[in-house]
Amino acid sequence: MASIFEAMRRASSLLLCAGLFVAGSAYAACKARVYLTLDTGHMEPAQAIADILRKHDVRATFFLADEPTKRGDRSLAPAWSAFWRARVAEGHAFGNHTWRHWYLRRDVEPDKVAYISRDGQTELLDRAAFCAELARVDDAFRQMTGRGLDPIWRAPGGRTTPRSLEFARGCGYPRHVHWSEAGFLGDELPSERYPNDKLLQRALATIKPGDILMMHLGIWSRKDPFWPQLDSLIAGLKARGMCFATLAEGGA
Repeated sequence: MASIFEAMRRASSLLLCAGLFVAGSAYAACKARVYLTLDTGHMEPAQAIADILRKHDVRATFFLADEPTKRGDRSLAPAWSAFWRARVAEGHAFGNHTWRHWYLRRDVEPDKVAYISRDGQTELLDRAAFCAELARVDDAFRQMTGRGLDPIWRAPGGRTTPRSLEFARGCGYPRHVHWSEAGFLGDELPSERYPNDKLLQRALATIKPGDILMMHLGIWSRKDPFWPQLDSLIAGLKARGMCFATLAEGGA
């Protein structure tokens, strides 16, 4: 009987050592972090993108706005609750991308920001209205998932003004997140001029440690979607010794 227990003890020790070796090897192979961010879009490839992330055990940072989808609803409608809950369970991070996804163009004296839609509609937001615009995103996400957003935000198009940054800090979003030059993956560019293979080659050649990468959960205007290249992009960057982290983990 004692020999059986001894054999079991030795087997457990071997398994523990093997696990530590694998974990240590994986850690050693990670030379530097990069940060994948995903802005909402028409959402058609959202589940497929999530599947790619899960395949590679990659955590990303999602920036959420309430955008029209290809299935006829909106990206923060209750019908998307299961999708967003699954991403929370997987350990991703979530930032604010404004509710309406309009553009912050300029500060207007004495205390407002011009917020402009794609078709030219303009609203002048004071601090309370600006905070309400961001709060709608957090409220919708909290209702769907039971957790609020992380204290990070990204203005549509990455365009901010000094006052919008000041307002956001007062609304609980002290950190605005842009993207790195090499991290602009180009999924919103015309595919006729910027084919997928060229965008992928550029990204693999130029992304460097610490870069923030940016793409979307569906782009209306691009004819040949870039998102299927995410599989090869992640694999290629990992082969270069890079690993992926969320912006909620204190990086970048």
